[in-house]
Amino acid sequence: MHLKPILYYLCLQATRQGQASYSHVHEILSGLQRRGVSAILFEPAHVKSVNHPNIFSRLQGFISTQFKLIFSDKPDLVYVRWHFATILVSFWAKVRNIPVIQEVNGPYEDLFLSYPWTRKFRNFFVFIMRQQLKWADAVIAVTPQLVEWSCKESCHDNVYLISNGANTDIFRNEASHTELIQYSGKYVIFFGALAPWQGVDVMLEAISSHEWPSKVTLLIVGDGADKTKIIEASRSYSCLHYLPSVDQKNLAGLIASSLASMIPKIGEWSKTGLFPLKLFESLACGVPVVVSDWPGMADFVREHQCGIVVPPGDPEALARAVAELDKDPASARIMGGRGSEVVRLSHSWDAKAEETFHIICDVLSNNLKKSPD
Repeated sequence: MHLKPILYYLCLQATRQGQASYSHVHEILSGLQRRGVSAILFEPAHVKSVNHPNIFSRLQGFISTQFKLIFSDKPDLVYVRWHFATILVSFWAKVRNIPVIQEVNGPYEDLFLSYPWTRKFRNFFVFIMRQQLKWADAVIAVTPQLVEWSCKESCHDNVYLISNGANTDIFRNEASHTELIQYSGKYVIFFGALAPWQGVDVMLEAISSHEWPSKVTLLIVGDGADKTKIIEASRSYSCLHYLPSVDQKNLAGLIASSLASMIPKIGEWSKTGLFPLKLFESLACGVPVVVSDWPGMADFVREHQCGIVVPPGDPEALARAVAELDKDPASARIMGGRGSEVVRLSHSWDAKAEETFHIICDVLSNNLKKSPD
């Protein structure tokens, strides 16, 4: 092993600046580099493209990226963001006796949702993805439910929980923004990808409810499939304001100035749980969160009393939660303060990098013991 461990980080998913996956990958890489690890990222070139690549260019990118890694100097460890196509590097590392850590962000079903055509070959894809977990020297999962699931699928207990985090140098109570908002007054904020599972329809129904406080605006920041729907709704509702994606510093300022941050996710998360990035970024800014009652984030909010939990898909409950925070701003500030404290203590990205670093050291140490003299 080198005095300065060489780690190859393989990520075949598209990571674009402004997305949660980008923050996760690059924050962990930076944290490991600060701790003396020579961490090098291998990702397909198409992830930097503005246009969405087709399936053939994606597959070409998956293969060429892995060949680039394989024909580089031998690393001490490979860190893989779990993906069906990473079977190539996982097998190569197994043959070369290079330890591998697999990072699991979701179950097999995520693949079938992203690429519906793979459902026809479900057994094959499940086999190659499960095999990677079995070969892994360690598995890192992002929710307690995924830890349990990964233990079962990998048939070993070298599985660790490291959830998402927040960059607490950017997302903080004192964050400020430029004059992006053209109105004054109280508002709650939603930020992120404008996808159906984010609960966009639920929020739009909530602002039309008689329960919604008349002097509180819903500010939605982001881009995605539901963007047009939001812009059209903003013409009908004076309490709805939309902003396209903004840089992190301005986003942090917008969050810190809000009454609360909304995370009304819908779908089915009971088996996998979720710890979305926006949960920790919002709390780091010292504001309470209003979250759907899914394992992971709801448990966190209840444990630390840093927000309000509402039933998934219930616009009336969402409106009542906003009204409750509006009615008692002192309690809202206390909730936000609790959240900010716990994030700074144990859920910063630097803390997550430290946890990852310890697992890397253990894996390298165990591999050294197994190696012949």
